[in-house]
Amino acid sequence: MDARKKGVPLKTSVVQVCLWLSPFFFACAIYFLVWIPESHQSWVSALVKCLPVLFLVVFLWAVAPGRAYTRLLQGALVCSAVGDACLIWPEAFIYGMVAFAAAHLLYLQAFGLSPLRLSLLLCLLLASLVYYGCLLPHLAPSMVLPVAAYELVLTTMLWRGLAQDGCTAWGALLFTFSDGVLAWNSFAQPLPHARLVIMGTYYAAQALLALSALTSWGLKMH
Repeated sequence: MDARKKGVPLKTSVVQVCLWLSPFFFACAIYFLVWIPESHQSWVSALVKCLPVLFLVVFLWAVAPGRAYTRLLQGALVCSAVGDACLIWPEAFIYGMVAFAAAHLLYLQAFGLSPLRLSLLLCLLLASLVYYGCLLPHLAPSMVLPVAAYELVLTTMLWRGLAQDGCTAWGALLFTFSDGVLAWNSFAQPLPHARLVIMGTYYAAQALLALSALTSWGLKMH
């Protein structure tokens, strides 16, 4: 059964949603205003980077507690926070990829397989193959298989996200765009304003995916 259809109907208000989202926006503002230098590798930097995503975990606990869909989203957000922390240290990049891959698998389980939309999957796999072909000449031999595996998981998550429409679709699309810019900036060539683009679209993606809990099965606004 689709995780979105488990649990009992819940009600929440716009005021409550805004209230519980405010720490997320505040943490995002801190991140972009403080703008921890990438060369400053510390647990403080990791915390500042992870806080917005962790506040989304709290947001889901407050507005849609006890639901299978919510728990899967929270697990994905926690894995994403671990990935964020790992990417502070270049030597931990591979561990960050593993953490984000785990997040995408949890999102996949949350989104379910209905509607299937196999034609969409075929189009996305072709686009992913083209992008990977462009990225491949820039990859170290040790990264060829890990990046290919991660891109396959990411593409599958995008497929299931786009199949759902609404906040889920936009969140999955922005997450994929953020990862694509990150990969090109990390492996191919530095891009102008890359960090702003990567983190801006990433935080927006995570917020939209968290907000999908409000439009999933049985959750109504009043």
